[in-house]
Amino acid sequence: MKELSLFTGCLIPNRYPGIEKATGLVLDRLGVKWSYLKEAACCPAPGIYRSFDKITWLTLASRNLALAEEKDTDILTICNGCFSSLMDSNNILKNDEGLRSEVNTHLQKIGKEYNGTIEVRHIIEFLHTDIGVQKLGDAVEKPLDIRAAVHYGCHLLKPTRERKLGSAECPVFFDELVEATGATSVPYEGKTSCCGAGGGVRSAMLETSFKMTEYKLDRMIKAGVDCIVDACPFCHLQYDAGQMKLKRNGKNYEIPVLHFSQLLGLALGFTTEEMGLHLNEIVNLKFEEKIAQIQKRLLLNNFQGKIVLKNKPRSGVEPD
Repeated sequence: MKELSLFTGCLIPNRYPGIEKATGLVLDRLGVKWSYLKEAACCPAPGIYRSFDKITWLTLASRNLALAEEKDTDILTICNGCFSSLMDSNNILKNDEGLRSEVNTHLQKIGKEYNGTIEVRHIIEFLHTDIGVQKLGDAVEKPLDIRAAVHYGCHLLKPTRERKLGSAECPVFFDELVEATGATSVPYEGKTSCCGAGGGVRSAMLETSFKMTEYKLDRMIKAGVDCIVDACPFCHLQYDAGQMKLKRNGKNYEIPVLHFSQLLGLALGFTTEEMGLHLNEIVNLKFEEKIAQIQKRLLLNNFQGKIVLKNKPRSGVEPD
């Protein structure tokens, strides 16, 4: 397995450091060799730079790619937008010699060069493909008896031809990972629709953006979920801070929002505090207590099982 350079992007270090911490702890526990992509800059955001100037977008993205090439590592993203920007630019530059030459003309001014020697991975795709559902399930120490609303997000699934992750309309790979933690992935209406943050909607049409979020949250509540599990900090922000916005408008949901790294960390035995759930805007103490009780109960069961095993006599030998 090739070493990975973790690309944290902009939003996670600034708004959700708990996701960053959770990702590092989970990767370490799974034995994945990784390090930070030092000196990395914005991916840059696909809905902004790419829309206005393709060469600027490609040049900024290729600088990040070149940093990973210098380390001979693939890039691991924990954000759908970063994944989209870096993966798409990597694919374009690998297959277009003219654009690659033009971009390298700009990179040479800062002593960098893009060669197209690495791949860009998303943590959900990486865990599903390289670690595998079975191995991930085997690593779980505290199976989570909870009901989760899985949110894939737009950039993880589309464009389908580029992502090669199966159906964009009825995807299953993320659900399989969630259920490997012991949680139940609950079906709900509008599951693959946008959270409201993507495509510049949040920036240009804020009220429309929150109507889209409200649509999703209403259907999650109707499905009876304990939490939302996402794979992108921008979606995470929309659901988390979005609930606070909607609360001020009289809609009170109180659904805790977890990045998959945080959910997996809980199933691996880390606490809600270690996973940074207290750093969210929506802090649901009932949910955190439920997780703590699950972990405590399983710990007690494991302890009692070890006592029984320790006291069990060897075959053919009667106890004193």
